[in-house]
Amino acid sequence: MALARSSGVLGNPLSVDFWADADPFGGAVRALAERCPVLTNVRVDWKETPAAHVFTADLPGVRKGDAKVEVVDGDVLVISGQRAKEKEEEEGGGKDERWHLVERSSGGFERRFRLPGGVRVDGVSASMEDGVLTVTVPKEEVAKKPQVKAVEIEG
Repeated sequence: MALARSSGVLGNPLSVDFWADADPFGGAVRALAERCPVLTNVRVDWKETPAAHVFTADLPGVRKGDAKVEVVDGDVLVISGQRAKEKEEEEGGGKDERWHLVERSSGGFERRFRLPGGVRVDGVSASMEDGVLTVTVPKEEVAKKPQVKAVEIEG
């Protein structure tokens, strides 16, 4: 069964699959691609509310157990995981079937964000629904307005 990867006349030269398939180094590129995070097309929105920083990542095809959220060194939010590659057999893979186009990415992914000061990393929460990961990083509570006390000047 032949497998063609393409998104244009020459395929996608930014894709690891493009280089792994044309690997002039005897399989070294494919071996590296299978071990390293390669998906850079994970789209993330970051918004700030009065109470928190909210990160929303599109992770279609990623199961909750295949995604990971960490805070590293107290100020770096890391969203990572793995999108499994579909096997040709899982697609109904009879010997008389041919793939004409494969564009969906698979493999590892990782995105890192430096968090601003004034956040509570011990209160970070994450949820995932319908392939959308939402990470909430609460802000430290801001001290209320300072009280003003008039001081009488003597003398």
